[in-house]
Amino acid sequence: MLPFDPAKSWGGRDRYYVAGIINGTKFRGRLEQSGKGHFLPLGPVWRQSAGLGPGDSVDVMMVDEHPPREGLAPDLAAALEADPGAGRFFDALAAFYRKNYLRWIDATKRRPDVRAARISELVELLKVGRKQRPG
Repeated sequence: MLPFDPAKSWGGRDRYYVAGIINGTKFRGRLEQSGKGHFLPLGPVWRQSAGLGPGDSVDVMMVDEHPPREGLAPDLAAALEADPGAGRFFDALAAFYRKNYLRWIDATKRRPDVRAARISELVELLKVGRKQRPG
């Protein structure tokens, strides 16, 4: 179990994607939740290559891989704030999917009308649980 509550540290959301270092070995993963709190599942191959066994004490440096919403453009942040379901889904996406959506939106900086249409489309896609645009 983690010695802290990710929701208190990083804000409440459905999933937490993290990266960091455990005893000098890099990792990336998704936190899982049990009745006792959150934990980072590590597969047997990763544990073996890192030289870890059951009950070993470890030094961990872990960071949230999601950039905070405060870093988003104001128009996009407002659209996600206006639709909490879409916002929660966006916050729970892996960084890869978030970045793809952000690149698609940012490609319209010189066309405000197209940008507004894309932001609306993004919110609709997120509301129905789409990780990426079709096609």
